[in-house]
Amino acid sequence: MGESISLSVVIPAYNEAKRIGATLDEIQEYLASKFRKPWELIVVDDGSSDETASVAEQHFRAGNRCRVLQAGRNRGKGAAIRLGMLEAQGSLRLFTDADNSTPISELRKLNRALIRNKAEIAIASRAARGARLEVRQPFYREMMGRAFNLLVQAIALPGIKDTQCGFKLFTSRAAEELFPRQTLDRWSFDVEILLMARRRGWKIVEVPVRWIDNPNSRVSPLRDSWRVLVDTLRLRLRGVG
Repeated sequence: MGESISLSVVIPAYNEAKRIGATLDEIQEYLASKFRKPWELIVVDDGSSDETASVAEQHFRAGNRCRVLQAGRNRGKGAAIRLGMLEAQGSLRLFTDADNSTPISELRKLNRALIRNKAEIAIASRAARGARLEVRQPFYREMMGRAFNLLVQAIALPGIKDTQCGFKLFTSRAAEELFPRQTLDRWSFDVEILLMARRRGWKIVEVPVRWIDNPNSRVSPLRDSWRVLVDTLRLRLRGVG
């Protein structure tokens, strides 16, 4: 019987053929040099219309546990991450963005925080004290992001300064308990997962990280933030699993 997997890294990808290769190269190089125990890398192709899946497979290195999951039609980042996290086998499970805005080297900080705080979830934060925004968003996006975070705290998750950074680490226990109950497929899923964890009394630790803005982000600061706020209010009112 083979050695158990220590870490799963899940990357949701939608039309990321131009960016996914460099991200996979960096992640595999880092994991190969830092992890002695087995790890796996899972790319979830969320119904891409470009060559995301084939480009990902071309950048997988021989001997590494790497695979592409096909989500079928495009359903959203939340749906893609749910699929990847439920297929993952690691005792720790990280999801990270295909644009590599939070470098994989920041995983070390999250892992230490998880152990030190005896937490179930460690989340990267662009708003916590000590975060390094090496390439910042335009001023108007930063201001809208701050206002959004304050509203999410007021409605549902007091004390968490950045719910939306796409770099989060879970114990297998947390992943296997939360992701089967996730109902939201798009940007609001982060809030839903964290709210479910809070309602179970689990510790969530927020970790300041290095972050590099990608000007080609598909997130609309007005439209998508509004949708997340509406979903957050609904989650708060109805209760979540």
